[in-house]
Amino acid sequence: MQARLSFGPFVLDPLDRLLLREGEVVELGGRYFDALLLLAGEQGRLITKDRFHQEVWRGIPVTDEALTQCIRTLRRQLGDDAAAPRYIETVPKHGYRFVAPVERLETLRDATPSAPQLPAARPAPPIAATTPGPLPLALAAGGGGAIAGVAGGLLYGLGASSSVGGATSLFLVMLAVCVGVGGIGGLGVGAGIAAAHRLIGRTDWRLALGGAIGGMVIGALVKLIGLDAFALLFGRRPFDMTGGGEGALLGLAIGTAAWDALSRRQSPRRAAAIGALAGLVAGLLLALGGQPLMGGSLVFLTSTLPIPNVSLDPIGRMLGEPKFEYRSLFVTTLVEAPLFCAAVTAALAFARRLMQEPAS
Repeated sequence: MQARLSFGPFVLDPLDRLLLREGEVVELGGRYFDALLLLAGEQGRLITKDRFHQEVWRGIPVTDEALTQCIRTLRRQLGDDAAAPRYIETVPKHGYRFVAPVERLETLRDATPSAPQLPAARPAPPIAATTPGPLPLALAAGGGGAIAGVAGGLLYGLGASSSVGGATSLFLVMLAVCVGVGGIGGLGVGAGIAAAHRLIGRTDWRLALGGAIGGMVIGALVKLIGLDAFALLFGRRPFDMTGGGEGALLGLAIGTAAWDALSRRQSPRRAAAIGALAGLVAGLLLALGGQPLMGGSLVFLTSTLPIPNVSLDPIGRMLGEPKFEYRSLFVTTLVEAPLFCAAVTAALAFARRLMQEPAS
């Protein structure tokens, strides 16, 4: 039987896989618990980065940022300070060392604080224990947005028409625009969620707020840059483009879905379903308010700027309208929003699963 380890007010119990502080459970994900057990079990000895990768992640490829985030979380849970360490000391360019005195409690099990009775369903560990670092998280969200953009590009690229021919070129342009906008939008929302996670260090409602802020900022910037570009090229500004308000609502939906999906360690498929549901609510609000997403923005661009050879009216006729108007805008918004939210939320869940296995 592996001995329990005692240091300061903490007891590390390998058998029950618990970290206790004066009898109270301190939440740690499985990988982070293994890392602390390795450090404390080798008290005073240098643990190299390679050894962490071999014994904690067991050969699964992870970035140095994952290890850095692991140590940062352990220090926060222990109340430690990297500048004046009481428990975990950094050995620059080499690894880490556990510096606190450790007592092995092989024969003192009954004399030490016992673990409290836990309910059948234990709270999920914080997102810090199950997600990659901020940059991979943001890039994953951007990739999810780009995938949603592929679907949008297929819809609008195949549904658009041109009075001067060039169907293949029109399709490729629509595809590139949708993929670019989707990727940038996902990257902005993911950056907001990652920033919120870095600041709070755990999963709670503030992930939704971070997603909303990220979506609002990136939406406003893209619209501002786009308006300036069109003003320079064509002398006109198509104001009815999607922007900060729409980005904030979609970011809020994705952040809410990510909060639920990641805290419960859902599979990417389940995360996509959660994201689609949140996106459907956001899309309904946008559609009822007449706020455009990609389809509406494309229509406003082609109708207000001197681009007479491009039209989305074939999509409108498929939906029973003579041209792309209110019904088409409503329907395409209800399609775009769930698709985008589902793809980005699933990408976040996939990144967590790929970079670090779920905590045991």
